[in-house]
Amino acid sequence: MYTSRTNARRWQIAGVAAVAVAMVGVGLGVAAADETGAPTVSCPSIADKLPAVPAQAQAEIARNLALLNTQIGEANRRLATSQGEGGPNFVQNAILGPLKDKRVATINRMATAIGRNAPRPQLDVQGLATCSLNRGGGASAAEPTAVATQAPGTVAARTVNCPRVAGALPAVPAQARDEVTRNLALLDTQIGEANRRLATSVGEGGPNFVRNAILGPLEDKRVATINRIATAIGRHTARPNLDVAALAPCALNN
Repeated sequence: MYTSRTNARRWQIAGVAAVAVAMVGVGLGVAAADETGAPTVSCPSIADKLPAVPAQAQAEIARNLALLNTQIGEANRRLATSQGEGGPNFVQNAILGPLKDKRVATINRMATAIGRNAPRPQLDVQGLATCSLNRGGGASAAEPTAVATQAPGTVAARTVNCPRVAGALPAVPAQARDEVTRNLALLDTQIGEANRRLATSVGEGGPNFVRNAILGPLEDKRVATINRIATAIGRHTARPNLDVAALAPCALNN
């Protein structure tokens, strides 16, 4: 009787252990399936959509292309560690949507970097920024970080062409000469600043960018400076009637 009970107890323990092992095995199998079956992101390549990159922008473009790969890796890790979370829109709202926002910013930075030294490329930012999923754990394609380099000097920046103010002035009283000289030098400084802005913003903005961001502000500065010159002269002799409306506006040397 005792032996029979002992054997029955042994079989009961063995059965529980077997079930436990089986459950652990099933759990490990699910975990392995989750790991290998996690979806990954599939994103359009950017490098092959870029024009030849000016040498001055090469390093910045390479950094941003590498950043696109970092963003893809982060999204893949989030997909792997969040399976089963949230509702039906979780992946779109928590992973693919934020990834798109990051890619939009990165692509725009690259376009701006190129546009400082060449025409800004017209990229389909929304289309290139949008990623989908590789189902079944397919590997994400890596974004190439090598791009064609544009030969130096391919694009020449324009410069401003402004009327000469000194030639329009009457004889300057000695007492006003220093102030007039300082303001004439300031006109040259303003032209230099405008030329640097033209050189560093090639391709930026829309068709009115140069007028609104460079030539318009330059004209305003020149109006103020020319008026200061006329006032300085007028303190010691008749104030000159300068054609400020004609002397202040500048055009472009193409």
